[in-house]
Amino acid sequence: MPRPMKCRKVCQMPQTQEFHPVGGSPPGEAVVLTVDEYEAIRLIDRQGFSQEECSSYMQVARSTVQSIYNSARKKLAEALVDGRPLRIEGGNYQLCDGDEVYCGCGGCRRHRLVCRERKEQGGCDHENCDPIG
Repeated sequence: MPRPMKCRKVCQMPQTQEFHPVGGSPPGEAVVLTVDEYEAIRLIDRQGFSQEECSSYMQVARSTVQSIYNSARKKLAEALVDGRPLRIEGGNYQLCDGDEVYCGCGGCRRHRLVCRERKEQGGCDHENCDPIG
């Protein structure tokens, strides 16, 4: 019997869920990128995390992140090279509730406490800082 799949922690949903090529009708159906695949791309390629850091952040094994990331890159290449629409939906994830010890999204309790302490000491340089206070 296979192990049950563990939910991947995701800090934020994508601002845009669909992307379409300009002009003409797309050849084929939309490529579907799951929310957890989107999160892996966001963390590794946009935020500059290592796969190890990403795995800690998403609360899964590094090998799981590697698999998610490889799948996401293949899907992105398919959409770009073949000119197909890209849709972000579904997957096995749990959205961060802001009560994590530390997650880096700016919504977790520890992050807000650190921001409050830094603000008291002269300022916090975090983007989207919302300190508890």
